[in-house]
Order: sequence, then C-alpha cells, then structure tokens
Amino acid sequence: MAVDRLPVFKALGDNTRYAIYLELARAPVPRSTGEIAEELGLHPNTVRPHLERMRDVGLLDVEVDSRGTVGRPQHLYSLSPDAPSLGLEPASYPVLAALLANLASLFGPDPDTVAGMARDHGRRTAAARAASPACPGAVAVIDAELTDLGFDPARVEDGNLTTIAFTRCPYRELAEAFPELVCNLHRGMIEGMADVLEGAEVTRFATLEDRDPCQVDLAVR
Repeated sequence: MAVDRLPVFKALGDNTRYAIYLELARAPVPRSTGEIAEELGLHPNTVRPHLERMRDVGLLDVEVDSRGTVGRPQHLYSLSPDAPSLGLEPASYPVLAALLANLASLFGPDPDTVAGMARDHGRRTAAARAASPACPGAVAVIDAELTDLGFDPARVEDGNLTTIAFTRCPYRELAEAFPELVCNLHRGMIEGMADVLEGAEVTRFATLEDRDPCQVDLAVR
C-alpha cells in the first residue's frame, strides 16, 4: 500500500528528520539509534523521537536485534519498502538489473560459468584491500567486503573452520527470482577474493536453494 505523501513531506520538512532519512537511505544495512546519532553528531535522545515520527508516517521499518547484546535489544531502522523514493534512490538500477537477469537467464548459463565471471571482480577487490598496510587477514577482509555490500554478515569460528552467514541479502528479490545467477555470482566473488588472499579457502557456499540465511564456509590456514 502506498504511503500518504502529505504526512511524509510534513515529516521530512524538519531538517533533522531529513538528515536522518538521508543517512538511512544511504545505509547498506539497518541502523540503530546510536549509530545514526553518532554519524550525525547528535545525542540519541534527540534522534529517537524523530525516528518514531518517521515510523508513524510509514517512512521507516523497525526490527529488534538482540544478537550479542547485553540488556535491552536494539531497535534497528531502515527505509520502508513502501516509502516514496523522493528522488534519492537510483530507481533505474533495480529495473536494469532485473532486465539483465532476465536476459542472462534465457541462455541458461552453467552455475560454474556464472561464478567464474564474478571471480575476476573478487580478485580485484581483494587485491585492493590487501594493499592496505593494515590488512587484517583473509577472513576479516571478506567479512568487511560483505559488510560494505550490505549482507550484514555474522561470523562463527570453530577451530580451522569459519562460517559467515549472510543475515541480510541486498539482492534478495533478484536472488529469489534468479538464484542460479545471483547466488553463483556472489559465490564467484568470494572465491575470487579467497584466491588472492592468503589464509582462507572456500569449502562450501550455501545459497538460497540450500538454506536461509545463505552462508559460506572458509577453511582457515
């Protein structure tokens, strides 16, 4: 259901709320009150009522996250799927991505061929990150890239095996429609990163067809 635009524009008429909206529009993953406040240089008590006002008019969704926290669970805010774009998001990109995915699927590419196309991107990404003097290691580099892409990774270590679950998929709609394309492009990217980075090898990549959330298992050397 579409959001009523009049209360939306009234809510965003406040400079602080508009700044918060911009911050959330650019964020790859949902943000807590504290994270938003820190990014904007405001006190959380200042940010909180503005978030509630935007939630009331349908601009924001909120989820509760209690993973690894002590005390009260955090509220994480993100733009509602029904929120109007207001010209801030590149609406043409999802359309183009869907058209390209439809076109690619017509040729029925082999999953390994699809993954191979993304390996070069993964290698270039890993090489750029590894060039930093403060490179933290293979697993941490892969984790950081997944974070920047918006996968909100959760990492579990068990001896020489590290599992990284993707608790959020920024491409979920396309991945559900074209799992053989999207999930294997993602797999290839991570395999390409592991090819360049010393200390990790992809032993298993679980896609949407295997489990939810998806995850990758890395053997740490």
